[in-house]
Amino acid sequence: MTMLDKSTVAMAQTKIGGWHVVTGIMLALVAVTGSTQTARGGLDFERAGKPLAVEPMDKQIDAALKQVSAETIRANIEKLVSFQNRSTLSSTETDLPPGMDIIAASKWIEAQFGAYSEACGDCLEMKVDDFIEQPPTGPAAARARIVKPTRIRNIYAILRGSDPVAAKRMYLVTGHYDTRVTDVMNTHKFAPGANDDSSGSAVSMEAARVLSKYKFPATLVFVCVAGEEEGLNGSRHLAQLAKKEGWQLEGVLNNDIVGGDTTPGDTLQSKTRVRVFSQGILPSAPAAEIAALLALGLDNDSASRELAREVLDVDRTYFAKSAAAVKPGQMKPLLSVMELRLDRYLRGGDHSSFSNEGFAAVRFTEWRENFNHQHQDVRTENGIEYGDLLKFDDFNYIAQVARLNMATLATLADAPGIPQNVHIVTTNLDNNSTLKWEPPTAASGAVHYEIVWREMAATDWQYSTDAAKYGYTAASGSATLPVSKDNVFFGVRACNAAGQCSQAVVPGPEQRRPAR
Repeated sequence: MTMLDKSTVAMAQTKIGGWHVVTGIMLALVAVTGSTQTARGGLDFERAGKPLAVEPMDKQIDAALKQVSAETIRANIEKLVSFQNRSTLSSTETDLPPGMDIIAASKWIEAQFGAYSEACGDCLEMKVDDFIEQPPTGPAAARARIVKPTRIRNIYAILRGSDPVAAKRMYLVTGHYDTRVTDVMNTHKFAPGANDDSSGSAVSMEAARVLSKYKFPATLVFVCVAGEEEGLNGSRHLAQLAKKEGWQLEGVLNNDIVGGDTTPGDTLQSKTRVRVFSQGILPSAPAAEIAALLALGLDNDSASRELAREVLDVDRTYFAKSAAAVKPGQMKPLLSVMELRLDRYLRGGDHSSFSNEGFAAVRFTEWRENFNHQHQDVRTENGIEYGDLLKFDDFNYIAQVARLNMATLATLADAPGIPQNVHIVTTNLDNNSTLKWEPPTAASGAVHYEIVWREMAATDWQYSTDAAKYGYTAASGSATLPVSKDNVFFGVRACNAAGQCSQAVVPGPEQRRPAR
């Protein structure tokens, strides 16, 4: 391979939009020098398209991101911390000081959403998912954290889409506002939860404050849930409600522990990275479906994984610049790292509640956690400070994560929605690939389609082409690429006239003809 000097690598890094996993490096090398295979004439998947381009920046989204305030985020987290103990179980207590429990915190969040709505002319629909969680029975009772009927309040605000058709599509951002100490059953000790998860709640609140000033074709939902520390009770109830009410929920962004923990002496934390976790195959899926997905190698292409790839795509547009390339007023670099697992070891998050109901969902979490500052009584032992205290939060980092969430929400709300019934024809043994699909169910305006693909060892999309180049029309509903379906994974995404695209949908095999 041709050796690259530092200036060439820097050019490639700026052109491609930053190093997003190993495939980002591969793309940069191909863009600058071409692979060794290209020098010998090119592989089919290289000839058929171009290296994945960075989507154009939207002026309205860029303007909204500039309004995010680290100071407002800090003030909201400080207020949440001031409630002292936000254990979900504190809603059952009668001996706590007035205003020092989770119900008081929930009412304050509700009031904040109300203030944002008033500022935009009552543009937000205020909702409270208020319910009583009953303790489990049977074998689960022995390990239950909910041991008596417990009130849980999920607070959410809906910004209805401005387009009557596209408004059916919904995109949701959430964080949990309940907290805990070492003993998860303790409802009286100081449990500040500045990072876990006031930081995530602050992201949802800041997104509501800023994005409510704008109009988007599709609907955005801003949420703060409770009951996370007791077993994801709040998010599970809301996800089931969304399923029951028939929400066309095409993306859920969960923020949990995005405070960018800043511990004196820790040199391994990164303030320019955020992890994006997502579910692969659902364990609850029918065994036959799981077997089919594994046989096709599609265990890495669930709807949630495609949403994670969309986050990376948005990141490239608004954030992925080398530090030297950032000009005053521009967004600082923030590298989204796609983590190919549901969550961290021994931990869980609210995104799994939505994933379990069949909704695409991801979790944002800071790069490196300090576990002395999570699920701990506030104390100092042997010179080590324990507890989830405000002073360990990095509010500028939280603001960056909020911007990434907002850019993702807004891009998806502007885009036409995801293509439906996407299939790849597998009736013949050949080296072509014919893809078929139907339009999104709630799109308005002009829609064109982009076909993306990647080599099987890659984690992110590498190449793309306009579907019309390979025969797609509204009448045909299909495109045929001169690329072997056995060597790449394909996806189809819907784009608007401005170039904003939905997350991709990976095709399943079209049913084979019956044998004669």
